[in-house]
Amino acid sequence: MGNRFVRAIAFAGVLSLLPPTSAGADSNERTTTLADVRGVNLTIYNGALALVHDRRRLDLDAGDNRIAWRDVGAGMDATSAILEDLTAPGAVRVVEQNFNFDLLKPSTILDKYVGRKVTVVHDGELRPGQPASEPATLLADNEGVVLQFADRIETGLTRSHLVFPALPSDLRDRPTLVLDLASDHAGPADLDLSYLTSGLGWHADYVGVVSPDDRHMDLQGLITLSNTSGTSFNDARLQLVAGNVNVAPPAPMEMRTIGAVQTRPREESFFEYHLYTLANPTSVLNNQTKQVSLLSARDVPVRKTLELRGSDAYYFNASADLGANLKVGAYLTFSNQGGELGVPLPGGIVRLYKNDQGGTSQFLGSDRIDHTPRNQDVRLHLGDSFDVTANKKQLTFAIVSRCTYESSYSLAISNAKTEPVDVLVVEPIPGDWQISAENRPHVKSSSSTATWTVHVPADASATLTYTARVKVCI
Repeated sequence: MGNRFVRAIAFAGVLSLLPPTSAGADSNERTTTLADVRGVNLTIYNGALALVHDRRRLDLDAGDNRIAWRDVGAGMDATSAILEDLTAPGAVRVVEQNFNFDLLKPSTILDKYVGRKVTVVHDGELRPGQPASEPATLLADNEGVVLQFADRIETGLTRSHLVFPALPSDLRDRPTLVLDLASDHAGPADLDLSYLTSGLGWHADYVGVVSPDDRHMDLQGLITLSNTSGTSFNDARLQLVAGNVNVAPPAPMEMRTIGAVQTRPREESFFEYHLYTLANPTSVLNNQTKQVSLLSARDVPVRKTLELRGSDAYYFNASADLGANLKVGAYLTFSNQGGELGVPLPGGIVRLYKNDQGGTSQFLGSDRIDHTPRNQDVRLHLGDSFDVTANKKQLTFAIVSRCTYESSYSLAISNAKTEPVDVLVVEPIPGDWQISAENRPHVKSSSSTATWTVHVPADASATLTYTARVKVCI
């Protein structure tokens, strides 16, 4: 490993003498770089997939042209690439294209020169009769080099380095798409190259500050962008698709307009997804994570609930002790409607804070939400209550008949707070069921769920008892 690191430094010194655009270039090849870019449109999907529209102005000859389109995404799906002539539609056609993603670096040069001649330059003090440099054949590059000289075979390099006669023609210093084009006309042309690439991703992050009375919050939505695609996109018009897009390669997708930006992020329904267009162009640099604003909403009504959620497993089994000091979950719910909300919310993590009595914000908890349409509730599990706990026991269990079971339960809820609380007891009950006895009324909140609201006074306890009869064959 140490020798390979030394060799990497030596190779870098040799290769730095070569102009970067010459790496792997054909003498008839014309190179286009980021300097030729006239506009970029990025549509980024959930799942580290993006559609790139890279518009550049090139001078073409009439007839055949070979264009090295540098600085494409390293994760480019070359089968998805589409080239359009925006100056004279149909005047430029792709005859052949090759995506060169085997990048120029010491290890790839070594790999390409296996079986070929190199020059070994001895940097240290020479032995008697030893030349300052000598030719050798690179036999292998597996866990170190194996070199065949005229009179011997050596492994490794000690106080020596390799010199190569030329760069391999199929290596590029940057990801490059080589296009063989046929043009009907000579002169400048605006070309739009669109392609799918991995390495670009986005997700939504939300930050909320809860009011002192736990009844409202201020909510801010941020879009977090990440770029590990191997290239930068400067002043790009950025669009984001929220939804689960199925991708089966090859998968060319089209969205070709590069137009004016709006004063705020624009959201629109797009097929079965939602499309967000950022207001202003932004640069997404390689190996960069950045955040841009998605939404800001003040005084959003919220509802805090304490919930004890059970299980459907003990209704057809004898299980006397079902737990002591059971955790009571703390939830916060708000409706995605009204005010500055009422827009489709992309999935992401919601982090909530609240100021203490000294005015310092403290973290309450976080939860992940899925893509949420407008007018639907968002329910966040923030953690468990410290002061509210429960003990649960099965009081009776009987097999009434084949597939029919009856059991009764006692649930004691303790509240160490200085104010009363309401606890929702949510019990999923299997099969065909009914509550035959109870000391507090329940609500059938779904076909398989019974819910009780238990009021527990301050610094006191309250007990829920109920009997359930279920019919289920196991």
